[in-house]
Amino acid sequence: MRAAALYSAAGSLLLTTLAAAPADGAGGASAVPGAAELRGTAVAVARARAAGIDFGACSPADVPEAPKGLRCGTVTVPLDYAHPDGRQIRLTVSRMPATQKDPRNSKRKVPRQGALVYNPGGPGASGMYFPLIGSVPQWQRIAAAYDLVGYAPRGVGRSAPLSCEDPKRFLKAPTAAPAHPSEAYKRQRIAQAKAYARGCAKRSGKRLRFYTSLNNARDLDVLRAALGEDRLTFAGASYGTYFGALYAAMFPTHVRRMVLDSAVDPDPAKIWYQDNLDQSAAFEERWADFRDWVARHDDVYKLGDTAAKVQRSYDTAAGRLARKAAGGKVGPGQLQNAFLTAGYYDDFWPSRAAALSAYLHGDPAPLVRLAAPDARTAAEAENENAVYTAVECNDAPWPTDWKVWDRDNTRLARVAPFETWDNAWMNLPCAYWPEPRQQPLDVRTGPGELPPVLILAAERDAAAPYPGALEMNRRLGGSVLVTERDAGTHGIAGGPNRCVNGHFEAYLLEGRIPGRHAACAPHRLPPAAGPGKGTRRGLPEAGRR
Repeated sequence: MRAAALYSAAGSLLLTTLAAAPADGAGGASAVPGAAELRGTAVAVARARAAGIDFGACSPADVPEAPKGLRCGTVTVPLDYAHPDGRQIRLTVSRMPATQKDPRNSKRKVPRQGALVYNPGGPGASGMYFPLIGSVPQWQRIAAAYDLVGYAPRGVGRSAPLSCEDPKRFLKAPTAAPAHPSEAYKRQRIAQAKAYARGCAKRSGKRLRFYTSLNNARDLDVLRAALGEDRLTFAGASYGTYFGALYAAMFPTHVRRMVLDSAVDPDPAKIWYQDNLDQSAAFEERWADFRDWVARHDDVYKLGDTAAKVQRSYDTAAGRLARKAAGGKVGPGQLQNAFLTAGYYDDFWPSRAAALSAYLHGDPAPLVRLAAPDARTAAEAENENAVYTAVECNDAPWPTDWKVWDRDNTRLARVAPFETWDNAWMNLPCAYWPEPRQQPLDVRTGPGELPPVLILAAERDAAAPYPGALEMNRRLGGSVLVTERDAGTHGIAGGPNRCVNGHFEAYLLEGRIPGRHAACAPHRLPPAAGPGKGTRRGLPEAGRR
């Protein structure tokens, strides 16, 4: 779903069987690892193991102002695994070697355990910054034992990048964000969705169909081999949990340890149309959590001492912005997008509340700083959006009749108006997608088929609703679920919750797991503060899911 790029501790250091053929019967990339794809993956893996990765200085295009010790390289993978001798693409990779220094005892040398590969989600997010998180205190013990490895998945950054429209036209502002759109507005958005889908086909050509979650999982196995690892140690957040689960189902004997943080629902019936509807419903609950918190701090923000009054303050701001954009760039759409980030991370709550308060009391500057599009990031944002759209549209069947979208989102918006229609517009190009749709893999592993997988979830996570973690736990035999109760931060590993971090470290460092289920009390909510306060401390997250 749509959100502004979200940067956590790592990014802020610099600034933050198997299924059937395609659902429509058309030809193209196979939906599952059939015989040709399995042979192609084996060929690519053998080549990658022999070639390795020639790590060297990082390009400014990959990691600007890369710190000492960070190295970058590339790994070559087939565009189409059914034809491993055909077109090849290169994925960029970053690595920070294990320090092997115990942060609690400088005289003790820590044994190296190999590479920890990380994906931050999206689809469309880059993990190139991930190795920088090793300097954050909560990550230092893990950074001592593991080489921290990030990469840009296919389509992202310089990894055979996708594009669907001119980046100069992507960050349109100001924009509207009606919770209950008119028929005329719906027709306008339908036209935009059709044009966007055509643009993806025009700008990306025949390669567009090969940007899928299944190919992301195959690429991960090639990366494993290129790193010289016999078995993969992997941490995925958000969308990264989905293709991590695909990897576990496709290559169970290649898994060493796997952390799925903020797990999405892998049920094939929910990929991706229903998952997005579930997400919109969950954001309404998280929006209510935010308004309750603001109301408790009315002495600071003066936005109302009840959630209903805070909602009226927000609606007042949206109305004013519809009449006159703040700074010429911040309209209701930019306001909604800025406050959507508060649904992801509660440590964004103080800055959002302070900006809204300042705007309503005559000072628009904090809101403009938070919400105005930045032309310098337009190319990156357009690329992320293109990859997100291509992967989700290619991965699964979507309704192609607008009446279905209109019915489902109109019903949902009656009870969950905050995010429903914005999410629908984000995904609507999938109704008019020019490429064949796949049938999602039915992710399932039995007890003993792979090592225990550690699943982490916050009970009130909106971007990855908690029932998805329960479903992931049911489908991966022998997996263990750790729940942060009554909390909603998206991405909880290495964050402020010591209980969660204890399970995370014990698993990665020692292979220890709790019982099938474990629970942690919630972390403390942030205190009231002004704009710009609060920093992320979890896994780096950039993207939408």
